[in-house]
Amino acid sequence: MNLTKEQLLEYLTQIAPNHYLKAFLIIVLFLFLSKIIDVIITRVIAKWIKQTQLKLDDKILDIFHRPVFISIILFGLAIAAESIEFKESINFFTISGLQTIAIFLWAFAALRFFKLLLTYLSSDKHRFHIIQDRTLPLFQNLFLIVLTGLAIYIMFLVWDIDLTAWVASAGILGLAISFAAKDTLANLFSGVFIMADSPYQLGDFIVLDSGERGAVTNIGIRSTRILTRDDVEITIPNSIMGNTKITNEAGGRHEKYRIRVKVGVAYGSDIDKVHEILITVATNFPNVCKIPSPRVRFRAFGNSSLDHELLCWVETPVLRGKVLHELNTAVYKQFAQKNIEIPFPQQDIHIKSTVASDGDTINKEHV
Repeated sequence: MNLTKEQLLEYLTQIAPNHYLKAFLIIVLFLFLSKIIDVIITRVIAKWIKQTQLKLDDKILDIFHRPVFISIILFGLAIAAESIEFKESINFFTISGLQTIAIFLWAFAALRFFKLLLTYLSSDKHRFHIIQDRTLPLFQNLFLIVLTGLAIYIMFLVWDIDLTAWVASAGILGLAISFAAKDTLANLFSGVFIMADSPYQLGDFIVLDSGERGAVTNIGIRSTRILTRDDVEITIPNSIMGNTKITNEAGGRHEKYRIRVKVGVAYGSDIDKVHEILITVATNFPNVCKIPSPRVRFRAFGNSSLDHELLCWVETPVLRGKVLHELNTAVYKQFAQKNIEIPFPQQDIHIKSTVASDGDTINKEHV
């Protein structure tokens, strides 16, 4: 590049020995070159890109079109300034100023490009779980900070500013901020990991290790919100959500949720009839899933009853309480109609009388 620039300056010196005239010719030459590049981009490349089905390339061309055009002009102005042979200080300020304009021009274009790319990636939620609509502001602000810091760093190099003291100060300041905002940073990183790992999603019914149960209404960067069945919203910091045991009732192969109706019948009952009644109640119930089909399990010989469980599924976990209430009611009514006894816990106490050696009667209880 230096050889080409030197050859250009030497050739223009032969045409125009005057420095100002040579600078003017350089500016005109690069304006003409930028116009040619502009025509190629707008009429050739843009026309070819419009034939593609992808809309992203049109927007990318629109982002980088102007920076390329202006950069060619800035480069021509820099060569023209060198050809005039100003004083060293004036030449330094002129070249550094033109480079600074180019730095911020391309930094702004890069920021627009990354925002466009993140928006495109967030539209494909099946492939990029961590980049979603609600996480876009986080990544956009992150890229803004990185690009701004990089642009300022390059600008300092252009202006020959020593960065040693600045870097040391930034390190001390960053250490102090990290200690002061450690909880906020913990919530921030936990929020990113939750969005990437997706242990739960919006609308899922989750149960925390501490006992709270509800539907996830919001997954933010700092916290997660769940709405309980009492219509009370609970806000939980993501640092806690990332370090606790979570049961996702809507997870697994499907969202269906199994409910258990526990019932005991008296000893001596016709258990085949009991099984038939339980299956009939569940099968004819509108809110109970047909697939998987309801089933009955004889669990144990209890102290006072034959313990059974009716197992059936509902479409969503939110129906658990309602369907369990209705099934309990229906089972009780059917047992009452069919004379199936539901016993209550009871104990038999036998009193045995014995005579002591002194003639007194001693009563002993046996349970």
